[in-house]
Amino acid sequence: MTLVGLLLGLINIAIVVAIIILIGAIIVWGLASVSLPVPANVQKVYLVVAALIALYMLVALLFGIPTIHLITSAS
Repeated sequence: MTLVGLLLGLINIAIVVAIIILIGAIIVWGLASVSLPVPANVQKVYLVVAALIALYMLVALLFGIPTIHLITSAS
């Protein structure tokens, strides 16, 4: 693995986690606007799940395994 590949992988992980957290923030904002607050423990669990996704992606990057198999072929 080259340094450039590692750097691009880390940037990719940061982008994915940022999108996941942004989606959560939009959901919290939307529910707060209709007076349905999201409990703090639910928000913490959501952030822990986002961190676990980032950890999984980091391990997959370091070991060189794909994170998601969308198309597989049996040949």
